[in-house]
Amino acid sequence: MGLTRQYLRYGVAAVFGLIASPKGNVAYVRLRGESGRYVAVPACEHVFLWDTRRGEKVLILQGLKQEVTSLCPSPDGLHLAVGYEDGAVRVFSLLNGEVIVTFNGHKASVTALKYDQLGGRLVSGSKDTDVIVWDIINESGLYRLKGHKDAVTQVLFLREKNLLVTSGKDTLVKWWDLDTQHCFRTLVGHRTEVWGLVLVSEEKRLITGAADSELRVWDITYLQEGKDPGEPESKKSKGSLAGAEETCSIDETLDLHEASEERLLRCSKVGSIMRDGRDRIVTLATDQTGRILACHGTDSILEVFYVLSEDEIHKKMERKMKKARKKARQQLQKEEEEPESSIELSLQEEIQRLVNIKASAKIKSFDLILSPKGELKATLLLQNNTVETYALNPSAQTPQVARVSKITIGGHRSNVRTLAFSSDNIAVLSAAAESVKIWNRSTLQCIRTMECEYALCSLFVPGDRQVIIGTKTGKLQLFDLASGGLLETLAAHDGAVWSISLSPDQFFLSLYGHKLPVLCMDITFDGALIATGSADRNVKIWGLDFGDCHRSLFAHNDSVMYLQFVPKSHLFFTAGKDHKIKQWDADKFQHIQTLEGHHQEVWCLAISPSGDHVVSSSHDKSLRIWERTREPLIVEEEQEMQREAEYEENVAKEEQPVVAGEVQGETGLAGKKTIETIKAAERIMEAIEMYREETAKLKEHEAICTAAGKEVPLPVNPVLQAYGNISPSSYVLEVFKKVKSSEVEESLLVLPFSYIPDLLTLFNEYIQVGTEVELFCRALLFLLRIHFGQITSNQMLVTVIENLKKTTISKVSEAQKHPPAGSVFEAGRVSQMVSQLYSVLPERKYFQQQC
Repeated sequence: MGLTRQYLRYGVAAVFGLIASPKGNVAYVRLRGESGRYVAVPACEHVFLWDTRRGEKVLILQGLKQEVTSLCPSPDGLHLAVGYEDGAVRVFSLLNGEVIVTFNGHKASVTALKYDQLGGRLVSGSKDTDVIVWDIINESGLYRLKGHKDAVTQVLFLREKNLLVTSGKDTLVKWWDLDTQHCFRTLVGHRTEVWGLVLVSEEKRLITGAADSELRVWDITYLQEGKDPGEPESKKSKGSLAGAEETCSIDETLDLHEASEERLLRCSKVGSIMRDGRDRIVTLATDQTGRILACHGTDSILEVFYVLSEDEIHKKMERKMKKARKKARQQLQKEEEEPESSIELSLQEEIQRLVNIKASAKIKSFDLILSPKGELKATLLLQNNTVETYALNPSAQTPQVARVSKITIGGHRSNVRTLAFSSDNIAVLSAAAESVKIWNRSTLQCIRTMECEYALCSLFVPGDRQVIIGTKTGKLQLFDLASGGLLETLAAHDGAVWSISLSPDQFFLSLYGHKLPVLCMDITFDGALIATGSADRNVKIWGLDFGDCHRSLFAHNDSVMYLQFVPKSHLFFTAGKDHKIKQWDADKFQHIQTLEGHHQEVWCLAISPSGDHVVSSSHDKSLRIWERTREPLIVEEEQEMQREAEYEENVAKEEQPVVAGEVQGETGLAGKKTIETIKAAERIMEAIEMYREETAKLKEHEAICTAAGKEVPLPVNPVLQAYGNISPSSYVLEVFKKVKSSEVEESLLVLPFSYIPDLLTLFNEYIQVGTEVELFCRALLFLLRIHFGQITSNQMLVTVIENLKKTTISKVSEAQKHPPAGSVFEAGRVSQMVSQLYSVLPERKYFQQQC
């Protein structure tokens, strides 16, 4: 058996050339005590925070692998919730950029995030059609709401009511009562997908945007309003709204739940506002005050509207009334003959069009902020890797739009199709359809930008003072790096120039074998081998001595777009449309490692002359540098790690555990089974098994001591000794406390029932001494819910349950009166838990009946 060949591992060093990814949304954040200056944007798997005034990146919120799809800052401005493509939701601290909590519940990408008014709850919507409400303070999931039949597009908490409104691509708008976790109303007045919704006019009006040019406006009447003692009666709609309620009496047809006791509000359509755009709504949003409304479609126009307040409507009505009376007097008619009810305000007068903002490219998302001085700022995330900020005065007679900032220097406007390294390994060249950029590899700063034609290939001229660009029109362009000017343009070919080389070698072989066009090739430094990559997803390695094919390798799951040998070796890298970069050994014909990080097609790569760095470009607009480390890589170990990663990925896709006795309904558990919850459950089981063994050993030791009549040394478990000679029950406590709060329920759900009696006994012990009362009350309630039948039919648990009932009530009452110093004990919530426990925990007579 031969020696195993070792390689050195390449790891990602940096991401650059990216300003913002168009897959998520832009959001204003409060940073360093300032609002309206800093914005958060998605950047592949990371989140970048930009200073729009200086055009600088001030903070990076580091992600893992999955792409960012949604952002939402907290009301206090201290945190940022980030949704990812795999369904995870992470909450970051904007003070230090660290992850505070991770929620795993969705099975597909997160499409919408929103905090409630106090910032204590977070709701997320996803492509998996579910809506999940998360408890930020307790770091756990509250419940999952099921009802939509297609991807959820928007979610909104109401400020004053415990209600939630959601929209989806299934054409439905659903109202949820969060007290009962029940959908009490569904609006079915849309014929196409509902892409956005907002609440305006103090949450008495709902505006929805669909796949047409119409913004539908709905009046909301809360049926409990009359019961509020401090609520004035004059809050009903005026003028056209009252008339519209009569004419738009389709309320009954829009309500799928006709039971009167379930109706918390009435929602009736009052009209529509026509947009200038003819395509679907992409983003529909308001500023924090709800006074400024804006929307855009798939074009580059942002339409801005102004929503009149009740006072402004009242003043406008009075002015209109005066004009009508004056006109009546001029016509010599009596004032009484002119009915006041005929004076109405149209919907277009109540929601006035302010201005249209024309961006430099297609808009993907935007965010608004209204300064205390009345200036409106709109930051737009564009499709071409650009962030623009516009300002206007909405109170002006004719608002003038001014672009106040544009962040562009940090990246290309289109896909980078060619890369090259300088001979000293310091400079990196990247070229796209509009420009050539030179980057400093160590600082990742753009040091030169030069306009060019559509570039397809490039190289540094020996000496690194000039670069040559091959273009799509068949030209060769020579640029001087010192001046940044175009020195010469040569019409070299009639068609596109796909590759240029300074090598003096002549091509003398014709090679046949690929089934689809060859897209890339490279020759080794010694001229012994040539490797070719094709659209047939294969890489072929040929000998240049006879032109024979040494081996054909299935390289990628899509076209092989680029291939290059590492200098002074027979190792080479390939880039594919399957988002991956792979390293190969051309002598042993084996795959060495896969570099994952890009989220879309990888177009090209370049290897530094030293072989220590690889730079790659992708359709996701990012440039990535991969650095050769000193860590040895063994192929067999790499393959084993890849199989483990595939297993962990498949675990998350398996069917979720089912709670016994539960039927499919509108609500469900918020979390989902992941490899982390399975590992947590395994650690709990191992701890309980150790607790059983050590407890048995203690009893046996006591018997030995009694028989011997003296104290016999007790052998100490090395694990317990490592924790400081703690007791077995304390070890279980330590293991349980290390389970993430957001994963407690899912970890307990996969525990076999044989471990539950021991857990219940230990819970009673922990609560009795006042340890983590809230956590163990929550875990206890969950265990009773999922194992109620088995617990109540087990005679051995009678005493345990009776003790638990006494302990929880006494300890929670004590903690409410005297909360522990420095704790976040929430008396109201735990008291509610205990009342639930008291109603769930069975009486002794119930045990006797069951047994």
